[in-house]
Amino acid sequence: MMLTVDELPDCPVATTLRLIGNKWKILIIQRLLDRAYRFNELCRSIDGLSEKVLTDNLKALERDGIITRTVYPEVPVRVEYALSPVGNSMRPIIASMQEWGLGYQETVRKSS
Repeated sequence: MMLTVDELPDCPVATTLRLIGNKWKILIIQRLLDRAYRFNELCRSIDGLSEKVLTDNLKALERDGIITRTVYPEVPVRVEYALSPVGNSMRPIIASMQEWGLGYQETVRKSS
């Protein structure tokens, strides 16, 4: 499921970027910090995200052990995506990114 030892970059920052380094993955993870989401509500909650791109990113995040996919045996079938324990460990990273982004936005607004 996760990257193999041979696939791991030497640099730990490069490892993190490989796992969450595109804008969609980080936004998906940010949403899942709050709660589990179904596919359509997750897609609707992120502006500009297509179903195909969401599908591709969810598969990659699941493969890398960042999220879990739970299928409920109901009619119609219900599928929920949530952070795995590994994904949940990214909470401080996302919080730091949010804090830095808010500070940057404030700096730009003051200089305008």
